[in-house]
Amino acid sequence: MELSFFIEKLILITILFVITLTIAAYSTWAERKVAAWIQDRVGPNRAGPFGLFQPLADGGKMFFKEEIIPSGAHKVLFVGGPSLALLVSFLGTAVIPFGESIQIGDRLVPLQVTDVNVGVLYIFGVVALGVYGIMIGGWASNNKYSLMGAIRGASQNISYEIAMGLSIIGLLLVTNSLSFGEIVAQQHSWHWNVLYQPLGFLIFLVCAFAETNRVPFDLPECETELIGGYQTEYSAFKMGAYMFAEYINMFVSSVVMATLYFGGYNYPGMDAVNALLGPTWGPLVGVAVLFLKIILFIFFFMWVRWTVPRFRYDQLMHLGWKILIPLAIANIVITAIVITVFDKL
Repeated sequence: MELSFFIEKLILITILFVITLTIAAYSTWAERKVAAWIQDRVGPNRAGPFGLFQPLADGGKMFFKEEIIPSGAHKVLFVGGPSLALLVSFLGTAVIPFGESIQIGDRLVPLQVTDVNVGVLYIFGVVALGVYGIMIGGWASNNKYSLMGAIRGASQNISYEIAMGLSIIGLLLVTNSLSFGEIVAQQHSWHWNVLYQPLGFLIFLVCAFAETNRVPFDLPECETELIGGYQTEYSAFKMGAYMFAEYINMFVSSVVMATLYFGGYNYPGMDAVNALLGPTWGPLVGVAVLFLKIILFIFFFMWVRWTVPRFRYDQLMHLGWKILIPLAIANIVITAIVITVFDKL
C-alpha cells in the first residue's frame, strides 16, 4: 500500500472523529433549544452568544466533577461499560460514503473510510454490540434499578433489531447489494429508495428510536420508575460518556437513514452542479446536502422527544413483536411479489 493511501485514510478518520464529536456536543445544545422552542422558553443563553458555548461548559463540568464509584460495584466493568458504549458508537461511520470522490491534484480521493461489500451487515453488527455497554454498566453498578434498566435495554434492543433487520430486507431486494457505496450510487439524482420502500423506511425509523433509547423508547433509563436506569450510579465523565454515546448513535442512525433511503449525497440537479463547479468543489455540495439531511433527522428525533409521551414497557414490546415484525415480513413479501412481476413484464 502507498503511504499516501494511509495518510488519506488517517486524515479522513480524523475529520470524521472531530465532526462526530462536534455534532454530539452541539446536539446537547440543540436539544435544549428545540425543547425551549416547543415549550415557549428561551433555552441556554448565558454561555456565549445564543448559548453556543454551553457544550464547552458542560464538557468542562463533566471532566472536573468528582468521580464516584460505589463501594459494591465491580470497578473494572463499571468503567468498561461507558467506555465500550462510547467506543462502539464511533464505529458506525466507517462504511458511510459522505460524498463522491474529490479530485485533489492528480489524485481521486474517496470520501469513505472503507467500502466493504457487506457494509449493511457491518452496521447491524456494530448496533448489536452497543447493548453490551448498557448491560455491563447496569450489572457492574450493583444497583437493582441499574440492573433493571440494563435488562430492559437488552430486551428492547434485541426485539427491535429483529424488526429493523427485516425492514431492510425489502431494500436489499430492490438494490441487490449490501454495499453502502453501491446503494447510494443507485439513488443518483432523485431516485431515492424511500420512494420504493416507504413502509420499510417507517419501520426502520421507529426501530431507530428504540435502538438509540430515545423517547418514546427510553425505558432503560426512565426516571419515573428506575431513577435513572443503567446510569443511576454514574457521575462525571462516565455519565457523560453514556450521554455522548446516545447522541453519537442518534447521529449515526440519521446518517444511515439518509444514506439508505434518502439518497445520501445525491440530490436533484447534481450533475449540472458538478459540471459547473468541477470535480473538486462539486462533490462538496453533495457532502453539504447529506449533512443537511442528517440535521433534519436529528431535529426530528428531538421534536418527537418533546412531543410524544413515553410508552409503558408492555406497549413497547407489543409494538415490536406484534406490529412491526409482521409489518416488516409483509413488506418483504410485497416487495418480492412486485419485483417478480416487473421482471416478467
